[in-house]
Amino acid sequence: MSATYPPAASSGVFSIGGGLPVTRLGFGTLRITGPGAWGGPPDRDEAIAVLRRAAELGVDFIDTADSYGPAVSEDLIRAALHPYDGIAVATKGGYLRTGPGQWHALGKPEYLRQCVEMSLRRLGVDTIDLYQLHQIDPEIPLADQVGELDAMRREGKIRYLGLSEVSVPQIGEARLTAPIASGRLAEAHGPLATLAKQTGAAPVQLALAWLLQRSPVMLPIPGTGSAEHLEENVGAALIELTDAQYAEMSVLG
Repeated sequence: MSATYPPAASSGVFSIGGGLPVTRLGFGTLRITGPGAWGGPPDRDEAIAVLRRAAELGVDFIDTADSYGPAVSEDLIRAALHPYDGIAVATKGGYLRTGPGQWHALGKPEYLRQCVEMSLRRLGVDTIDLYQLHQIDPEIPLADQVGELDAMRREGKIRYLGLSEVSVPQIGEARLTAPIASGRLAEAHGPLATLAKQTGAAPVQLALAWLLQRSPVMLPIPGTGSAEHLEENVGAALIELTDAQYAEMSVLG
């Protein structure tokens, strides 16, 4: 690994919203919290070390949410990486947490405003690089949910607005209200054990390599609480699948 060319850089660069360039292999922080995304991690120092190691490996896009913990993940990110220095932090809001593994969509405009304000405070920033509506609340008009977040974008508290856990039609509907810079869709992956044995790469590395090769506008954000697994994930940026391997993975069910 070169000190001037960390492995994550091999994944390429994508510009969110046309003005926020980030390395395509990011880091998701769900797993640095406690079981069921509730409470703190078993080892706080290790969680902070994993975040810092991600930055050392060239990861400059960190994905989190106020519901991870809740609040725990954002606090850890600030402790590990503030003032960020070239690292973009994306966070999300729109879930109410009531216990381990319990998630309830809540898209009332006043609640979403509170979510943004608290994330700004926890992350220690004046503007959130990318703020995503974590889950659309079916009880509240989508235009009201997106509209409130867009108002905060126009106030300068959000740089780019995105959506998470959505369908293509929902992205289209949201864009009638506000400019949407990103929208994460659900992806399914098949079994990779056989191909992993053939290539010598770990199954998760193959899955990430496939995602990176599938589309230049896709930003995988694998998460882990382990530095060893982090380095394995980032190593996916160095894997080049053959056309045959890519085709084989594309049809796995």
